[in-house]
Amino acid sequence: MGLQIEGVRVLVVEDESLVALQLEDMLYDLGCHVVGPAMRIRAAGELLDSGAAIDCAVLDVNVCGEKVYPIAERLSEMGIPFIFATGYGRDGVDSRWTAVPILQKPYTSEQIGASLALCLQ
Repeated sequence: MGLQIEGVRVLVVEDESLVALQLEDMLYDLGCHVVGPAMRIRAAGELLDSGAAIDCAVLDVNVCGEKVYPIAERLSEMGIPFIFATGYGRDGVDSRWTAVPILQKPYTSEQIGASLALCLQ
């Protein structure tokens, strides 16, 4: 595959169980370690508070009716790159975050791998 993401620790913030499970499977197949998944904004914040080792993150934009931006803000402050995964595409993401890669749902394993490799550059 050529992507340098093997061994990468990926925080997953996703509120839909099936999507989270599929994403976990894809990440494991790509050789990544999954942190989480966090299915609530508060749980994601607690993972960050815990000092869990995280190299990058995949963030669902809308988590149980709450926007994920507070987590994006914290990751940004911590220097941890991330991508947004959303069914709404670029239009569903606040204009402040236009530089962040957007992964359109539904996505493939190849797309998740390419997006992570891009965000880790």
